[in-house]
Amino acid sequence: MSTSTDRPEPEATPLALSRDGRPVSDRGDTVCVIGAGPSGLTAVKNLKEHGFGVDCYERETGVGGAWNWRHDRSPVYASTHLISSRPFTQFPDFPMPDSWPDYPHHSQLLGYFERYADHFDLRSHIWFGTEVIRVEPVEGDRWDVTTRSTGGYGPERTSRYAAVVVANGHNWSPKLPRYEGLAEFRGEVMHASSYKDPAQLRGKRVLVVGAGNTGCDIAVEAAQQASRCWHSTRRGYWYAPKYVLGRPADQVNDALLALRVPLRVRQWLYHWTLRLTVGDLTRFGLPAPDHRVYETHPIANSQLVYHVGHGTIMPVPDVARFGPYGVELTDGRHIDPELVVFATGYLPRFEFLDPKVLGDDSGTGRPTLWLNAFAVGHPTLAVVGLLQPDSGVFTLAHWQSVLFARLLDARRTRPERAAAFAAATTARAGERYSGQVKDSSRHWFEVGHADYLRAVQRALDSLEGK
Repeated sequence: MSTSTDRPEPEATPLALSRDGRPVSDRGDTVCVIGAGPSGLTAVKNLKEHGFGVDCYERETGVGGAWNWRHDRSPVYASTHLISSRPFTQFPDFPMPDSWPDYPHHSQLLGYFERYADHFDLRSHIWFGTEVIRVEPVEGDRWDVTTRSTGGYGPERTSRYAAVVVANGHNWSPKLPRYEGLAEFRGEVMHASSYKDPAQLRGKRVLVVGAGNTGCDIAVEAAQQASRCWHSTRRGYWYAPKYVLGRPADQVNDALLALRVPLRVRQWLYHWTLRLTVGDLTRFGLPAPDHRVYETHPIANSQLVYHVGHGTIMPVPDVARFGPYGVELTDGRHIDPELVVFATGYLPRFEFLDPKVLGDDSGTGRPTLWLNAFAVGHPTLAVVGLLQPDSGVFTLAHWQSVLFARLLDARRTRPERAAAFAAATTARAGERYSGQVKDSSRHWFEVGHADYLRAVQRALDSLEGK
């Protein structure tokens, strides 16, 4: 495995100077990719195929990003499986084995990314154990990228690049709620990012807060391992089974999308299917959803309703406040958990970039991008993988990076089309690629994969003059 300490320094032209007088190694037309997770890997691969030199910086010691459970920032736990099925998750030019299950385990995913990196000879472009601490735009749409060894050891080093791909992921910085009295609570409190194994739940009275896919998974494991499990949600959700009509649910949904079945008809079919299978979930004590299906990211879990129906998961409303030895709920009930798990999601963080570069003028952490990838006024910068699709994300990240590679190529060979692309970025930044969705941080990056891929195809056609 290559590391930043056992390979030669990248070749560069003589030193330039940064704005504050620091020496800068000019990397010419080379592109910098930040992160060697799935999105970073496909960016490196597609930039290489389009003839660009690439330097990729990865803060950890291996590829895989969030799917590498050895990494400090990985949210993966022992039982993690895909929630999108294999054909709708794999890279389009590197299929997963047909012998794999419909929903592969995280260890299989990591092996898949390692083989992808080896097959396309990507490791020789990756500087492992190297973190990016600063990315600054400079004249001529170029970028100064400052790096150092992970953990802050060793000197900083600044290199100048023709373009930058940000692929640092958005599921690693925990979003923690604030509750009255939480600081005085004497039980154990943890975020789901720290959850790794059911042994952490065994024999305890557990309260799981949050109804995302991770929260539901942890609640199901608590139902089997804990002495008692409460599952707290602020609102009602639609719980999608992983299989419908004998097929993975996302494959059935995609068939309807391919037939251009209108949203309202798909919503009716979904409700009809639920009525035939699990019926009215409010009879179990689950709150009624306050939105129509497909207006939030789907909760893909076939076991939650089973355990609620068997009484091993107790649905409860939101937390009102904490006391030293218990929790008061918004309906006035009191419960006494020993362990509280906040499965309350993550917030995007681009700590090496000025937020305004990505159009975050409000300071909320939410970028304003076209196609969830391209920033206004910065045509040589792209964010890859900042998506929450109704299917797998890797296919979408692949096409994002293909689009960026062709944009960079157009800047050299078809500048008028690249200029039109930049104008479209300005006009369409913040455009949505899904139906009506809830306005919460959890749904900031929600896209319908079919609509999104059509939009990417239109952008590719515009660069080709079609």
